[in-house]
Amino acid sequence: MNLELFLATKTGTPIIGQIASVMGWIMDGIYKMLDGLFGIQNIGLCIIIFSILIFAFMTPLQIKQQKFSKLSAIMQPEIQKIQKKYQGKKDQDSMMKMNEETQAVYQKYGVSPTGSCVQLAIQMPILFALYQVIYRIPAYVGSVKNIFTGVVDNLLAVNGYTDILQQFITDHSMTRVRLVMDSAGNATSNSIVDFLYALSPSQWKELAQMNQFSGFSDAITKASGNISKMQGFCGLNIADQPLYYIMEFFKNHGSLLLAIVALLIPVLAWATQMLNLKLMPQAATQPADGNDQASAMANSMKTMNMVMPLMSAFFCFTFPVGLGIYWIASAVVRSVQQWFINRHLDKMDINDLVNENMKKMEKQRTKEGLPPQKITNQAHQSAKNINKPVINKGNSGNNGASDRAQKVDTAYEKARNAKPGSITAKANLVRDFDERNKKK
Repeated sequence: MNLELFLATKTGTPIIGQIASVMGWIMDGIYKMLDGLFGIQNIGLCIIIFSILIFAFMTPLQIKQQKFSKLSAIMQPEIQKIQKKYQGKKDQDSMMKMNEETQAVYQKYGVSPTGSCVQLAIQMPILFALYQVIYRIPAYVGSVKNIFTGVVDNLLAVNGYTDILQQFITDHSMTRVRLVMDSAGNATSNSIVDFLYALSPSQWKELAQMNQFSGFSDAITKASGNISKMQGFCGLNIADQPLYYIMEFFKNHGSLLLAIVALLIPVLAWATQMLNLKLMPQAATQPADGNDQASAMANSMKTMNMVMPLMSAFFCFTFPVGLGIYWIASAVVRSVQQWFINRHLDKMDINDLVNENMKKMEKQRTKEGLPPQKITNQAHQSAKNINKPVINKGNSGNNGASDRAQKVDTAYEKARNAKPGSITAKANLVRDFDERNKKK
């Protein structure tokens, strides 16, 4: 296999890899457009425009997810009441009743318990692929890779170039760089591109001064100038770490201005993500004791919302500036996006939203062989009775349980002719399985 046919740094993860390749093509188009129209060759600006386009494309998915979140915030108090009603009850009958009443609430608002999971399942591969493109720009953006071609060809012509570059990586503690070897034990051209992309301006200068590369030092210097222009953003090199500029100021009396700009990267990463979280709709909570599961989950989510922005700020100190720019740009875009979505949803009548969702679920139930309107009415009635106290007089409780069981049996019998493969048909199989186990 010829390893040169593949970019060494491209991810091989299924789906994510394919999506990343498409995104790389889009970013390459942005780079060429800026260069052709305005003569601008800047990766930092490409990252910002790229983030805006990708998240704008994902707006419909965000709206759907936020609709679910808005309804979830309204539903949560009702669900918490049901959980509190059956708190401490572990018998099968109570668990079944709690599940029935919980499902009734979801049907009341016309949503599925897994509604948000579908949107996340679509968004997550896109976000992971986006991260791959930003982290490994030369692997996906052909215009950027081409800048390194001349220097790479010259390096490949030097005897023992692999050992020389490996020693350079070791001497400069370039932990983010790994040379990929071909069948002959030599570093591939693509991994050399990765090496060159990770160099700081001072390391480029040092590379040009090495005796082994004296024959093409001018080519290295020229490429360094082009790459510095391409990677420059607000005075910083997007391949460098913010911590590098901060340490340069304290250890080597470097630029105070660059140190401040570098410090702003993690600070802005934290601030923009906090802003995004503030704009996200939050589920309503009710006072509950310390053993309440919903309360514990709410507290856990609150803690995560505080910790995640801080973790982003921490990582931004040691990750390349380019990734910090991406985090900031994406958080700003999401915040603006969320602000407009919130305005859109605030203007939307909640009843209209519920009715819209109910119509969709009724169509789905019809496809599955279920009588939609009857089930909906039953769900509405069950939801209305959620907060009614359970009355136990004599054997009335047993009679209620019998009536409930009879209704369930009747519903199952009516659904015997459901479409094969539907949810109802699968429910029948489960019921038959339970009945056989009881007879054993």
